Amino acid sequence: MKKPPRLSLRRALILYAVADVVCVGLGMGVPIFCILLGLPVGWYLGRRVDPFKLPLDRFIASVLLWAAGTSALTLAGMLVLWGPQIWRVWAAEEELANFGVPMILYRPRASFIAWLFLVIAVSPLLQFLFTLFGALIGVRAQVRSRAAEGESP
Repeated sequence: MKKPPRLSLRRALILYAVADVVCVGLGMGVPIFCILLGLPVGWYLGRRVDPFKLPLDRFIASVLLWAAGTSALTLAGMLVLWGPQIWRVWAAEEELANFGVPMILYRPRASFIAWLFLVIAVSPLLQFLFTLFGALIGVRAQVRSRAAEGESP
């Protein structure tokens, strides 16, 4: 299997930042597409970093660092987007009920707090995990292609 093109660090970060902003926009502020973006990004990382040339601990550290960077960028975006709404926790219940957040916990204030926790904290964590999963898929594809070519790892 052919390796993906190698992008410079700056170009990769710019490309990812643009894709992350587009994914936030597609989700209308809900980072579901950012979470799903973790799979192809992880696959690219798993294919870009050659696990056969690096020691295992350096390979794992590299993938973890890139996955943490992608989720940190999404966390920053969610803080910029949803952070200014945190003050609404102390607003009147009627105002929270009409804000447009789903009533997850049947009470406006509890639902709003849960919603903020989900979009600000949980979604970058899920993106981190999806990126790691994508990297595992990419490494597995490399191992299979090398095994098909008759090379041993």
